[in-house]
Amino acid sequence: MTRPERARHRVDAGPPEQAPTRPPAPAPYARPTPPPAPAPHPPRTPAPHHRPRPPRTAPASPTEPPPRYVTHHNDAQAPRDPRSPPRNLAPVAEPRDVVRIPDAKVALSTASVYPESTATAFEIAARLGYDGVEVMVWTDPVSQDIDALRRLSDYHHMPILAVHAPCLLITQRVWSTDPWVKLQRARAAAEKLGASTVVVHPPFRWQRQYARDFVNGVWRMADETDVRFAVENMYPWRYRDREMQAYAPDWDVTKDDYRHFTIDLSHAATSRTDALAMVERMGDRLGHVHLADGKGSAKDEHLVPGRGNMPCAEVLESLAHTGFDGHVVIEVNTRRAMSSAEREADLAEALAFTRLHLASSSAAKARGR
Repeated sequence: MTRPERARHRVDAGPPEQAPTRPPAPAPYARPTPPPAPAPHPPRTPAPHHRPRPPRTAPASPTEPPPRYVTHHNDAQAPRDPRSPPRNLAPVAEPRDVVRIPDAKVALSTASVYPESTATAFEIAARLGYDGVEVMVWTDPVSQDIDALRRLSDYHHMPILAVHAPCLLITQRVWSTDPWVKLQRARAAAEKLGASTVVVHPPFRWQRQYARDFVNGVWRMADETDVRFAVENMYPWRYRDREMQAYAPDWDVTKDDYRHFTIDLSHAATSRTDALAMVERMGDRLGHVHLADGKGSAKDEHLVPGRGNMPCAEVLESLAHTGFDGHVVIEVNTRRAMSSAEREADLAEALAFTRLHLASSSAAKARGR
């Protein structure tokens, strides 16, 4: 092949093939690209239990006392001005109203659990938080047994605050058929059990000799002991349109001269008496209260306080306002309760009602109302 032919052949064949080239090697110490920065967090909301710190203010005058503080340990520890109060201290608010509970104790009558037993009354009183019990002496043998009553009181840590002498129609033969013996045994029981009061009804009209000497006899017995003999108001017996005076000297005990009285608000309802006026007539000789409600029926109802139309709340507030230091005894009828739980709920309601209105009057008094 001639030289021109070889040149033409190279042109027709195209450019010569080139060897493949390698990618350039990375730099020996190159830094990796940093990841993108995260989005900023939203502002943190303080916990609900944190309290704002008090402003660091100086007293208004040199004689003004500095505020009192209480420590909160959940505050952050941070540098602070040594002249300011610690950051974890908050001012203590001064109370506006001071509720002062009067000295009167709230007790449960063992009659309030009928037809349950006397022992059940101690158990319920302890469970609900009563201050003590009043023992109604009646046909339950335990109510007549001083040793058994003392064991119940010790076991349940329930003091016996009062003894109700057996003065009912169904207790005419309990302890004795002689009414004076009944009162003597009630006084002895109260002294042995540490009770301060014996509750007694005025005599029935057919107990003529007992009724004739009753007022003077109660005074004589009261002079022989520190136990109070508190004579209870009663009511006339009614049947339809007829009325009978069943008690002597009178069902209205304020008409006679007794050293101490018991007011029963259910009896006041049955007799249709103004309870507040009776409390005022009794004055400082009122030493004992049977708290129950009523609607003015001829029957002695003994409703839970607040379920009738008697001024139970007003009487309690009046007692607290005058500094009554006797006993307030819940004596209600729970015989219609369908169960033990319902009976206990009624007694808890009566206790709450009593404590509320004894305390509410004290709070009002503290505010100067």
